[in-house]
Amino acid sequence: MLKDIFDFSNIKGDLTGGLVAGVVALPLALAFGVQSGLGAISGLYGAIAVGILAALFGGTLTQASGPTGPMTVVSAALVASAIDIAGSLESAMGIIILAFLLGGVLQILFGLINIAGYIKYFPYPVVSGFMSGVGLIIVILQLFPFAGLDSAKSTVGVMQDLPRLFTDFKWQALALGALTVLIYYVFPKITKAVPSPLVALIVASLVAFFLKWDVPVIGEIPSGLPSLQLDGILSIDSSAYYLIAEYALVLAVLGSIDSLLTSVIADNMTKTKHNSNRELIGQGIGNAVAAMFGGIPGAGATKGTVVNINSGGRTRLSGMFHGLFLLAVLLGLGSLAAHIPLAVLAGILIPIGFKIVDTKGLKHLTSVPRADAVVLIVVLLFTTFGSLIQAVGIGLILASLLFMKKASDLGEEGIEVGLLAGFDGEKPWKDEEEFYNKYKDRVAIKHLYGPLFFGFTSHFKDQLQEISEVDALIIRFDQVPYIDQSGLYALEDALLELDKKGIKVLLTGLQTQPMDLLSSIDIVPDLVPEEQLFEDIEGSFEWLRTHLKGFE
Repeated sequence: MLKDIFDFSNIKGDLTGGLVAGVVALPLALAFGVQSGLGAISGLYGAIAVGILAALFGGTLTQASGPTGPMTVVSAALVASAIDIAGSLESAMGIIILAFLLGGVLQILFGLINIAGYIKYFPYPVVSGFMSGVGLIIVILQLFPFAGLDSAKSTVGVMQDLPRLFTDFKWQALALGALTVLIYYVFPKITKAVPSPLVALIVASLVAFFLKWDVPVIGEIPSGLPSLQLDGILSIDSSAYYLIAEYALVLAVLGSIDSLLTSVIADNMTKTKHNSNRELIGQGIGNAVAAMFGGIPGAGATKGTVVNINSGGRTRLSGMFHGLFLLAVLLGLGSLAAHIPLAVLAGILIPIGFKIVDTKGLKHLTSVPRADAVVLIVVLLFTTFGSLIQAVGIGLILASLLFMKKASDLGEEGIEVGLLAGFDGEKPWKDEEEFYNKYKDRVAIKHLYGPLFFGFTSHFKDQLQEISEVDALIIRFDQVPYIDQSGLYALEDALLELDKKGIKVLLTGLQTQPMDLLSSIDIVPDLVPEEQLFEDIEGSFEWLRTHLKGFE
């Protein structure tokens, strides 16, 4: 166990990767802390605790964890709701801390009971709509700070107060925010050696300081190690218990999804395989400890993890160094951070909000099945302007009902709805036996049975991505009458991975709905040329004989 944690075989790369990831995380931690409503220091406490402990106990070797956009948006909603109940932030801290703490404990429980095996079944439109809504919330809530003004705590409140944005704005704050956004986007074109958010934070803050512009700033940040914040949880009114349980569950589920998605990205970059259950336990421990010291909860941070890997991080030490760097900042530079203008933090958060918006899903709204588009839009609107918790629940119910309706329709038409076949033990169909037996070392054949929908896509994608050391893959769609948006994107991801391996992909037996869908987002012909589509299996055999060497 100790050898697994303290692996010094790549110490130089881990130190570099961790430090660079920490530099990336610093401005985001401060910004997310401010947006949560608990202050910049809460973002830093969360980044330190989750960063160190999730790396130490988690299941992804190169994960850099800390506050993220989705987790911060839910945390901010909790803070606002708790203040409504308690009357002030100070009185509400017990509710907030207990909800954060319970969320971490639930994540640990999720890891112990293998809930990670079920999270992957969330339909794509629900996840897409929720993430896009979270991105829009970040953007909307930062509009007033960007202009140097106090902001309402909800998106609806911001929209109702919008006229004030055009009459009371402070031009100095707007100039700082605009400068921050400009540096954020332009600096990477000059060099990627230094993270652009950090450059934007330092340059814009120095401009405000030396020009002595009167703009709202973060204000005093406590220095030194934090103290435990558990006193308030013993005096919580019972009327707040439902709110605590509700937000704890959402934070636990969202943090798990957020972290596991980042773990998959890390796997693809490092060619490793993370342990999902252990990852949830590590994230839960980090969030629970962060809560005890007043830190906001976090998750695996995609940007930090990618930077860590690209800078040489390969073991748990890299994630721990990332957290330790932030701890050093807390102990030594807190007084300097107090002078950072809120408009600068808004200038960092607004581009991040737009990045969270799932442009891929929105771009294909008119191309995917109408039911998926409806679910995505409903979840997006509920997330942005309604309840985050209700948004996910409504999305899951809608997606499940619509799929059951589709499955029922297919059953009435006499179409068999079965599970996707696995590779292990899968036998060739009669019309492919001779060819397959002759070339099975060079060609893989995948049979699909029934609709390709969100319930099977994770397993399907994993199977296809495991294929290697063959020249070609034939996917038989003869018995696939329907593909939903989750299935469509799972197929696209798998085809991209196969293309990187140089494996030719041939599709046979495509029915009308799947064919229209693949064409609508250009999987055909961008990933699979039309000449590699065939009505029957014999056509694919003839193509292989003609275009690849060694086939007769």
